[in-house]
Amino acid sequence: MKKHTLTRRDALALLGSAGLSSLLAACSGKEPTTDAADEAATEAAADDVVVRVASLKGPTTIGLVQMMDTTSGIPTGEQTEAPEAEEGSGISYFYSISAAPDEVLPMVIQGNADIALVPSNAGSVLYNKTEGGVQVIDINTLGILYIVTGDESIRGFSDLAGRTVCISGKGSSPEYVFDFLLDKAGIADQVSVEWKSEHAEVAAVLASDPTAVGVLPQPFVTATLAQNGALSAPIDLTKVWGESVDDGSQSVTGITIVRSAFAAEYPAAVADFLERHAASVEAVNADPAAAAELVVQAGIIEKAPIAEKAIPACNVVCITGEEMHDALAGYLQVLYDADPSSVGGAMPGDDFYYLAE
Repeated sequence: MKKHTLTRRDALALLGSAGLSSLLAACSGKEPTTDAADEAATEAAADDVVVRVASLKGPTTIGLVQMMDTTSGIPTGEQTEAPEAEEGSGISYFYSISAAPDEVLPMVIQGNADIALVPSNAGSVLYNKTEGGVQVIDINTLGILYIVTGDESIRGFSDLAGRTVCISGKGSSPEYVFDFLLDKAGIADQVSVEWKSEHAEVAAVLASDPTAVGVLPQPFVTATLAQNGALSAPIDLTKVWGESVDDGSQSVTGITIVRSAFAAEYPAAVADFLERHAASVEAVNADPAAAAELVVQAGIIEKAPIAEKAIPACNVVCITGEEMHDALAGYLQVLYDADPSSVGGAMPGDDFYYLAE
């Protein structure tokens, strides 16, 4: 295949759903062989591979921290190049954590990362721009949006009727999710939306007016509540989504993708990752206090007390198989209906979903 490069500027354009046509057509990687001898060699080689995992300093990585700690430790300082696998070394992992998606996406496209934890719609955009060069292997984080207010009369989503709601994220997933839920509840024409440029602005409005209503994501919600005891988060929009649909779809924040060529060449490594990721998620949810220290080490949340309180509300999961397909496909359809460019211009095909056991 032709080798392509992607600059950070290109990645920002990709994430902004504009100027996408100039990007590449396919990921690089070796195609699976058909010769029996080559297949046997490939299977043996799968036992000796360094899986390069790229992730973000955000909720999508929270469920990974226990796995990172037990397989090679959480990296700190400058990122270095992954070592080559040595004969007999088995399946090992190398992690790089970035501050923003536009730093992770080029790593996947250029073949410098094998598995990546990314925003849900970014995976679909990459699938379309690489013509099937990536697949989703699990959902790592469900929705993280909450209604935050100091008004005790607001207990359910329908109570937003007649109110003004402050929210950031216009022209992106938060807007499309909120509009979808308003429409499902039949109150779209009864709610006024006041757009802010960032979460801090929404929090400032809530702090100055106890009757104000806002939408904020975790872990920002937990930090905001810790600073202002008069506020609460009575409504989890992920639960509202679940109560509003009957198609198996869910509100999805983050997914884990793999380069298709890597999955074809190293299926044992993908299976190993999924098993370890599921165990890590279970450990994190079972003991948020212990996980909080690892979350701080990874640079995801600054303070352990905030991390411990935020983890149960971050909807950290490891959903695979048909459940993953139904949950994500329905969510992406909502984004596509609102703005096709938000998922890369077209709904991903069935081959986007890695359903191998």
